[in-house]
Amino acid sequence: MSEAVAPEGKHKESVGEFIKKTRGELDKTSFPSSSDVQSTTIIVIVSVMFFAAYLFLVDRGWVYILEVLTWLVNKIAGV
Repeated sequence: MSEAVAPEGKHKESVGEFIKKTRGELDKTSFPSSSDVQSTTIIVIVSVMFFAAYLFLVDRGWVYILEVLTWLVNKIAGV
């Protein structure tokens, strides 16, 4: 099994140092408020519903067009 090797000139970091640095980085981050999460979730849900309806209508339109073309070709070919 291979062991983690630290690059030359660098010492291997202990678990305590890693946790300390991780907490320091988490202190620098900002998290969205509950109202921000709620409003962006609503925007995403509305957008998904809009695009689902749009793609459904486009799909139904193509199906209709292809059925008309199939009927027309069958009519011309005499099938």
